[in-house]
Amino acid sequence: QVQLVESGGGSVQAGGSLRLSCAASGHTVTMGWFRQAPGKEREFVAGISGSSSTRYSESVKGRFIISGDNAKNTVYLQMNSLKPEDTAVYYCTADRNPVVFWTGEYDYWGQGTQVTVSS
Repeated sequence: QVQLVESGGGSVQAGGSLRLSCAASGHTVTMGWFRQAPGKEREFVAGISGSSSTRYSESVKGRFIISGDNAKNTVYLQMNSLKPEDTAVYYCTADRNPVVFWTGEYDYWGQGTQVTVSS
């Protein structure tokens, strides 16, 4: 069993930046971030593989950057130029096997961290 601990959420004005962190208690191969806004379905945000291949949703491409520190089993999500529509609970995900990033078929999920962007 792998535990995921997220940090870095908070409130920011539009145009601002936040960085989310997610530390895994064990080795993982694929990690990613999803988000869920009130009244909406969960959606893929970004993913990173063990070889540092990355993928982003169209809505965040060019504004968010996902990166990983394999030695620390940690993944980061740098969020820049934040918009009110980025407001959501952000969930870290991980798997010990390769996963198609956007499918949500990860074995492990964090508890979520709230990100609120005001206009």
